[in-house]
Amino acid sequence: MHSQPAQPQPPDLSRRLAKLTSILDVAKAMSAERDLDLLLPLILFEATKVVEADRCSLFILDRERNELWSKVAQGSKSEIRLPVGSGISGQVAQTGAVINIPDAYSDPRFNRSFDVSSGYQTKTILCVPMRDANGEVTGVIQALNKLDGGSFNAEDEELLLALGAQAAGAIENALLHEEINRLFEGFVSASVVAIEARDPTTAGHSGRVADLTVTLAQALEHLSTGPHANLRFSPVELQELRYASLLHDFGKVGVREPVLVKAEKLYPHELEGLRARFQLARKDLQLQSYRRRLEAVKVRGDKHLAEIEAEEQERLTNEVKQLDEVFDFILTCNRPTVLAQGGFERLHELGKLRFDDADGKAQALLLPREIQSLSITRGTLSAEERREIESHVEHTYRFLTQIPWTRTLRRVPEIAYAHHEKLDGTGYPRAEKAIPVQSRMMSISDIYDALTASDRPYKKAVPHTLALDILKREADSGQLDKDLFTVFVEAEIPRRALHEKKA
Repeated sequence: MHSQPAQPQPPDLSRRLAKLTSILDVAKAMSAERDLDLLLPLILFEATKVVEADRCSLFILDRERNELWSKVAQGSKSEIRLPVGSGISGQVAQTGAVINIPDAYSDPRFNRSFDVSSGYQTKTILCVPMRDANGEVTGVIQALNKLDGGSFNAEDEELLLALGAQAAGAIENALLHEEINRLFEGFVSASVVAIEARDPTTAGHSGRVADLTVTLAQALEHLSTGPHANLRFSPVELQELRYASLLHDFGKVGVREPVLVKAEKLYPHELEGLRARFQLARKDLQLQSYRRRLEAVKVRGDKHLAEIEAEEQERLTNEVKQLDEVFDFILTCNRPTVLAQGGFERLHELGKLRFDDADGKAQALLLPREIQSLSITRGTLSAEERREIESHVEHTYRFLTQIPWTRTLRRVPEIAYAHHEKLDGTGYPRAEKAIPVQSRMMSISDIYDALTASDRPYKKAVPHTLALDILKREADSGQLDKDLFTVFVEAEIPRRALHEKKA
């Protein structure tokens, strides 16, 4: 038995089948597209092709304002907004009924002002509602001027309605995606505000680190040699990197505020207590001087009073001067500077100084815990306080892992977690050598900004060139990624990041 050859289809049926197939194909493309700026032109292009129109417009219903708005309309460069019920598109949005006009200029519903302003001549119009899965009108698609010079027919209405239904779902998904993005943006912005509220001295640091890190990632696109030559970041991956950079210090909210903002080795209340003791010691010197004067007068007589006064005043002046010099030395030690050789030994010697309090009891002028704090060799933090500061990374990770990140942003916690790790294993908190490349970029940016920031009271800003020298030493010693640092320098990332921010 021989199979019968397939019968050729009528031209009209073949054309209709091709259009339906095209709608199915574009439906797949639309369902995958989450960027509204890319989705809308795609819908318009397909709508124009399906109904064989000269151009199309798409309006989305804004229920809160009771308006239609269009980001994109063929033949228009600006956003269009119009009230629901106004014009042909507004009426379709209001009634949900198709409007098919074979002669625009003979229909009183047509507004000629667009033609007058644009120089375009509208002849035929087909405007259909876009309905979601629940049948609700979410917008309208409007086609202008059938290419063959005729009118839009029932098939055009059917096809455009079918495309509109697919478009409505895709637009709804894209708008939901935008809302989620805005939600994440709002959350991240609020988190940065919370960080900076805890530590105003580092305000702007998170944003600058994010700008530097993203700019460095973008610069890798032009890299043709080296281990990172094939490294490229998609827009979503750049967003993930930006969020991780903005939130890398969020764990500081879990660090005690006095430790977080500690600008000098002694806390303010400790310094005030020390200052009060020196004032008491000064009063004690004066009291001791007056006692000696009385004893001298008793022994030497009134006729030597002037001589006694001069001797004691000179001695008191020298003793107060020595006391003031000691206090000035302590103030120098209190600042986050490196002590000269022998400075620590002198602090321990000063620990032996005593003065009599109001009850006549001998008291230490400098307490052991103060000597310990003033002997900090680097910065202002003790070993215990430094561990507490370093714990901010753990706090950051625990906090970020509680957030239900989208699939494309799921690595934000991991990237932020490793920004203080070193390639030689000397970093914290895990002392790991296997560090994500995004974290390596953030490390360079974080150190650079910490060195060059001019708003920190506990240190002076390091000039750009010196900061690069310090980074180079760390890269050469195997702590930082040397290849990424080379790009950071050669691509002038700090300058580019600043320029793009201003732009």
